Order: sequence, then structure tokens, then C-alpha cells
Amino acid sequence: MDLRCYCVTSGTSRATVHTAAVAAAAGCGMVQVRAKEATAAELFELACAVAEAVHRANPNTMVLIDDRADIAYAARLAGAPVAGVHLGQDDLPATAARDLLGQDAIIGLTTGTLELIQAAQTNIGVIDYLGAGPYRTTPTKDSGRPPLGVDGYPALVEASQLPVVAIGDITADDAEALAQTGVAGLALVRGIMHAPDPAAVVKRVLAAF
Repeated sequence: MDLRCYCVTSGTSRATVHTAAVAAAAGCGMVQVRAKEATAAELFELACAVAEAVHRANPNTMVLIDDRADIAYAARLAGAPVAGVHLGQDDLPATAARDLLGQDAIIGLTTGTLELIQAAQTNIGVIDYLGAGPYRTTPTKDSGRPPLGVDGYPALVEASQLPVVAIGDITADDAEALAQTGVAGLALVRGIMHAPDPAAVVKRVLAAF
């Protein structure tokens, strides 16, 4: 599980699948398939397409599904190389997702406050890593939590026995400063998906670690 550069997809088109594969080929360790407005059928189709394309580009890159443990389970059952799920605070409990997906699955959980980080520590052995954000306010997701900024991460990292991934409108320009906070990696949505050269962004983030 290489969390240093973590790509979160946007959109449901062929361009989404292509960009995810380009990021994987450049060394991105994690790809999360996120399409909050998609139907279950659309998300399943997208998940399978992204997982297959990413696996061809880089078999070491792990593909997770955002929110939907059931879609991750269905995709795995269909033979797609999906590694697991990333859960939000309002999604299926991590213990239930673990029971559904099995011990080999990767399960992440969204946090972003010290209280949420501390609560997640009770699920060590169930959860594999924590997402923490937003780094700055982002139009792609309204968490209702205040932005952490660079200074917000060291305390969260110190409070967690699980690796912490920063997320929230992060760009390659933020990578060096954030890497110094102790986070295990950076999750980028628009920073990769809308970049003119996604591969270059991935390489810059990896270089920061």
C-alpha cells in the first residue's frame, strides 16, 4: 500500500479512465473511484473499467471505490482488480465493510478532526489508513469541517497509529510542505484529473516524499 500519491477520480467518461491509468503508469500508488452522482450501475461499470485500465498500466496500483462497499464487493466478485473501499463517516461501518470484503481488502476512512482521528483508533486492525481534510476548501466535496492547512496535520499524524493521507484541493505545489508534516501521502482530485500533464504531477508528489 503506497499512499504517497493517491489519485481520486472525477467524472465518468473515458477521459476519467484514461487519466487514472496515466497516473498509475507514472507511479501513483492508489486510485479511488469517486462519482457521487452516479447510479449504482454507473459506478459499478466505471469501477470495473478504471480497475482494469489501472491494472494494465501498473499492477502495483491499488484501486478503491469511494463510499460503496457493495460496489467494491460486486466488482471484486466480477473479477475486477478492486482492492477495497474508502468510507465516509456516514457510510457502512468499517467492521461491516471488512466482513463483506474480507481480510485482504484495503479499507480507508475519512476524518479531519482530532476527535475523528482518535475515534478511528478503536478500529485498528479493521481500517488500513485515514484520509484527513480538507487541506483547503474544495468545490469537489463539502465536508463541513474547517480547512486544516499545513499546520493542522502534525497533531493529527501524532494522534494516529494509522497512516494519514491529506486531501482537499491539494496541488503539486503543496506537496513539499505537506510531506514535511508526517502524512503518509497526498490525495489529489482536480490536481491530477484536470492537469495538462497528470504524469508530471504524480512524479512531483512522489519526489516530495
